[in-house]
Amino acid sequence: MMDSIIHFGETTFGLLGDVLPIAAILLGFQILVLRRPLANPAQIFIGLVFVLLGLALFLEGLELALFPLGRMMAAQLTSPSFVVGQDAETIIEFVWTDYFWVYVFAAAIGFATTVAEPALIAVSMKANQVSGGTITVHGLRFAVATGVAFGVALGTFRIVTGTPLHWFIIAGYVIVIFQTLVAPRAIIPLAYDSGGVTTSTVTVPLVAALGLGLAETIPGRSPLLDGFGLIAFASLFPMISVMAYAQISEWRSQRGRQDDTRPQNTT
Repeated sequence: MMDSIIHFGETTFGLLGDVLPIAAILLGFQILVLRRPLANPAQIFIGLVFVLLGLALFLEGLELALFPLGRMMAAQLTSPSFVVGQDAETIIEFVWTDYFWVYVFAAAIGFATTVAEPALIAVSMKANQVSGGTITVHGLRFAVATGVAFGVALGTFRIVTGTPLHWFIIAGYVIVIFQTLVAPRAIIPLAYDSGGVTTSTVTVPLVAALGLGLAETIPGRSPLLDGFGLIAFASLFPMISVMAYAQISEWRSQRGRQDDTRPQNTT
């Protein structure tokens, strides 16, 4: 218990170096550049304390629960005894279909971590406000999470098969460029930002642990060359899924307007 308290204190103290510069820049511009007094200094101070404690509790929870669980699941799913189906220390020969549950787990963990990503929640709430409710909070979150789920599952497939990373990235960005030309213009900036918010506190450690676990277990794979790269998939495919979500929504709305303008049969 005492060790946990000490570790939480160290985490909180370490976050001071991240939070205080942000607060100093905001307060410095407010007082020195804008030359305006703070409207509610006590409320701002309490808010900063809440931010600091919230971040510390969040990171502590990740360290105690999600990180160990993700590493354990990655190690178990990629272990030779689970993949081969018998007590084996190494995998001598395998096919990509042997790792079916790895793909399922990668998609599930990619979806779940993205939905819980604090940065995505904040972006979704702001997008809902500025769009007047046209972009729903849950709709955007699920669209981004679906893209991450597909991307991480495809990334694990790449590690298993040993396909070079750049072919997937090139093909993905070709799709992004094509969608950019035909997607609604209002959604394009949000779609590009959605790829960046997935590379944050929750998603990155679990996805990286899965990639390294795969590369360390599969024969002929390098943890350095093959273990990394999943985060690139987690950043790329949300752009595709968000623009696809906007295209489908626009198509459905146009179809609904056509049905409304179609003359009704009164006979």
